Amino acid sequence: MALHIVLVEPEIPANTGNIARTCAATGIHLHLVRPLGFRTDDATLKRAGLDYWYAVHIEYHDSFAEVEEMYKGSRFFFATTKGDKRYSDYQYQDGDFFVFGKETKGLSPEILEAHPDSLIRMPMTDKVRSLNLSNSAAIIVYEALRQLDFPGMK
Repeated sequence: MALHIVLVEPEIPANTGNIARTCAATGIHLHLVRPLGFRTDDATLKRAGLDYWYAVHIEYHDSFAEVEEMYKGSRFFFATTKGDKRYSDYQYQDGDFFVFGKETKGLSPEILEAHPDSLIRMPMTDKVRSLNLSNSAAIIVYEALRQLDFPGMK
């Protein structure tokens, strides 16, 4: 088993590239839900300096519902500024999924409303609307990895 990051309709290739690097460095699986705001062909990835893409376990999905169906019975946590609980309030388990929305709008109201007990937020001041997507993903998954004693990592 492994932890999973799900990016629902990511728009900015550099953010996805940073998250992919985090996944390669940690063994976390990456799920990209279409439509993507960029291409993922070899030339595009090489131009973005993503020469470690080969080390990322990646799956592409046509909808978030497809991810939920494929991984029925798994625990999903949804990163949002609209959550009441902090990401550090949960005890994570191997196999958990961390779901992030697109950079400009976050996760859709439909996804958030369907999972009110699994919304997680990051504490921050009221000076900004949100943190950068790749920073948020790294902070949250490293908390989960810390709780699991960094499995498979040295």
